[in-house]
Amino acid sequence: MQDDRDRLLDAALTHVPFEGMNDRALAAGARDIGMAADLARVHFPGGGAALAAAYHRRADAQLAEKLAGSAPGRIRDRIAEAIWQRLQLADPELVRARAAVMALPQNTALGARLMWETADTIWTGIGDSSDDVNWWTKRATLASVWGAVVLYWLGDSSEGNLDTAAFIDRRIDGVFGRDTEDALKSYQLNYGLDPDGVCSSETIRALSLLGRRITGGSARAIRE
Repeated sequence: MQDDRDRLLDAALTHVPFEGMNDRALAAGARDIGMAADLARVHFPGGGAALAAAYHRRADAQLAEKLAGSAPGRIRDRIAEAIWQRLQLADPELVRARAAVMALPQNTALGARLMWETADTIWTGIGDSSDDVNWWTKRATLASVWGAVVLYWLGDSSEGNLDTAAFIDRRIDGVFGRDTEDALKSYQLNYGLDPDGVCSSETIRALSLLGRRITGGSARAIRE
């Protein structure tokens, strides 16, 4: 059953650049492999959205296999490399078609979930073992980075997508870079926490205490 679904996925994807990520591509793919249209709907009951999700998740699965044998190193570098590897597993034309489908109101929740799944694949693949609120914050942050990277990549015409590689570095440094880590460690040390540079649940609670420390007076007096 899974083999038939994979065959249909491969066949349908060849029609996406001409038909779009939709039922027409699925029907054309089914004809190519001699599959009945009704059976094609069984494999992809959600039509174009299901086709788009299957394409996205297959690349995530391939990335998970690559990361399983990755060498240890700095978290920042491993995340950047994982994002780059994930891009190499995708075709820009198919990603554009997928993005068009996910932009439809009825598919926005699925689109957000797919971004989250990619972030989870990367964190899990590099060995993240957090089991508290940090698990959620890491994936939410990386999902936003991944979304920005994909948008940049789709418009990148530089040779070998070198501009995208530089963009990945800038985005990662802004979130997981040395300056960010050092600032977090300094904050943890000042608040009596273990300065490990990890935004744990204890650190998040401490950050929530940040607020305005000046009371009374007037804004004009402060400016003067």
